[in-house]
Amino acid sequence: MPPTLASLVHHSALKLTVRAGEDRLDVPVRWAHVSELADPVPYMEGGELLLVTALKLDAEDPDTMRRYVRRLAGAGVVGIGFAVGVTYDEIPQALADACEREGLPLLEVPRRTPFLAITKAVSAAIAADQYRAVTAGFAAQRELTRQALGDAPEGLLAALAAQLDGWAALYDASGAVVAAAPEWAGRRAARLTADVERLRERPAPASSVVGGPEHEDRVELHSIGTGRRPRAALAVGTASAPGTAERYAVHSAIALLTLTTERSRSLQAAEQRIGAAVLRMLLAGEPDHARAVAGDLYGGLLDAPFRIAVAECTAAPGRSDAFGSLTELLESAAARAGEAVLVVPEGERLVILAADAGAAVGACLEHAADREAVRTGTTVREQAAGDEGEPVVGLSAPAGPTAAAAAYRQAEQALSVARRRGRVLVEHERLAAGSVLPLLADDAVKAFADGLLRALHEHDATGRGDLVASLRAWLSRHGQWDAAAADLGVHRHTLRYRMRRVEEILGRSLDDPDVRMELWLALKATTPE
Repeated sequence: MPPTLASLVHHSALKLTVRAGEDRLDVPVRWAHVSELADPVPYMEGGELLLVTALKLDAEDPDTMRRYVRRLAGAGVVGIGFAVGVTYDEIPQALADACEREGLPLLEVPRRTPFLAITKAVSAAIAADQYRAVTAGFAAQRELTRQALGDAPEGLLAALAAQLDGWAALYDASGAVVAAAPEWAGRRAARLTADVERLRERPAPASSVVGGPEHEDRVELHSIGTGRRPRAALAVGTASAPGTAERYAVHSAIALLTLTTERSRSLQAAEQRIGAAVLRMLLAGEPDHARAVAGDLYGGLLDAPFRIAVAECTAAPGRSDAFGSLTELLESAAARAGEAVLVVPEGERLVILAADAGAAVGACLEHAADREAVRTGTTVREQAAGDEGEPVVGLSAPAGPTAAAAAYRQAEQALSVARRRGRVLVEHERLAAGSVLPLLADDAVKAFADGLLRALHEHDATGRGDLVASLRAWLSRHGQWDAAAADLGVHRHTLRYRMRRVEEILGRSLDDPDVRMELWLALKATTPE
């Protein structure tokens, strides 16, 4: 630890005597400084032991000494060393009383002890402390490096926590806790998720300190990774600010975790190339070849039903990081659940193959639901601003390796519907299980319907009949004259006449089932019930 006033008092060669502030001798001394100025405060940084002879001070005047000592204490000076036998034979009582009043330690320096000896003693103690810190830092670095060679981060975190006499935790790209040491630290680290999220929004490298009355410790957060977006984050909790040796250990851990992360990124890039080959083979109808290439890496994923998702960023095409958040979310969720997930960039799209009902699919659905909830109640302009660069996703129904191509087409169809409806995610299963009527909300369908029925609406507007309502009633009764006429409250001959007028105006035959289908959809699109 750095030198203190107590260590200087106990230094046998200095022969210092305490004359005031005996209960404040444990404070660290940053330096020993000599000044005979009446006001040396402008030249102080705090933490100094001020050495004086009172050459230019009226040290016997109580008011002068009160002002002098008060300013020194306010500037962070940790003590005064007063040389006797130079200007004064003994320490003036006014100075001693002022130091007692302000709680500022006052040390008597005998004539035979030069100020230079005190300065050298402080300098030597600071250098020794720094040497101990560097030596301890190197020892910690060796131990951390040894632990980093293992497969799991728990060993490195345990070594770091021991070095800090605190705790350490590692977060993945999604902000979830991956590992913590000691074991109880996992609960503490989980409460910092929001702080980790804010750190991840800043370009790497980034760090922040979390602490205050509401926290039981001081926590430092550090981003891990060399890319624009951090790949992970490290949290370290201590009772107070780390010293030099502890700081060496933290920086070593950050460097080692960054190297590990970058190595993992290289492995992920290789895995991604394998995944792209597996996907191409599945879509080409070659499941056996796909299994052979997948091996142990993705083989388990092909042994159970999976779902294919196709994501597209229409608001920010060409951005290399457009899918970064989604990729991190899915990969982190799958890793925590011990699942495999295949994520393959495909031009302006991202193709995902994940286990049905697995953690990755669940995380994707939950993320989409959260985004939809945020969009609720916002204006179109606000939605556009908030969704810039955010992916739109189409999700297939569960499928197996032999039906991968069909699942891919389903995902594309769901993606197309999601774009038209302004949705974050659309599941193909929901489309097949629901009604076709919501699909009629498309502007192109409405334009077709308006054009098809315009002549009938113009006819009815002249007051010469109610052809649109009659057509709707007749179609809804499947062409049954009596039932439709009863619904309208007219004679069936009247209804027959109106249907002939519809055929004449439209130039189409109502005997054609395609015509009846088009007219019915046009009616539903323009005047939905």
